[in-house]
Amino acid sequence: MSHDPADLVSVRYMVDDVDAAIAFYTGHLGFTLRRSAAPAFADVVRGRLRLLLSGPGSSAGRPMPDGTLPTPGGWNRIHLIVGDIAAEVDRLRSAGVTFRNDIVTGPGGQQILLEDPSGNVVELFQPAGE
Repeated sequence: MSHDPADLVSVRYMVDDVDAAIAFYTGHLGFTLRRSAAPAFADVVRGRLRLLLSGPGSSAGRPMPDGTLPTPGGWNRIHLIVGDIAAEVDRLRSAGVTFRNDIVTGPGGQQILLEDPSGNVVELFQPAGE
């Protein structure tokens, strides 16, 4: 399925290994590979979300004028809605995926944070009442 980039919401994640990131997002979280220029760059899509995976050799990985290198990790994250968060957590844990926390319940629903192979955060969220 071809997607027009103008119709997609794009988020860029810095990754240590583009091929490992492709395998993670397509193998565990239902993304489809759109384009790969590994080891520098790839983009994967899920619905209208286009995730740009930029490795150390990509133009996005070049040092800033002060020498700071863009690196993976942090707390900003993509937010994926799931129908059964407990089942998703069990499935992903059995596949060896790393989580930062346990399921947290709040007024809007339940959430948990997991990490891709480079340490970028993905939030799984099950809305209340579902």
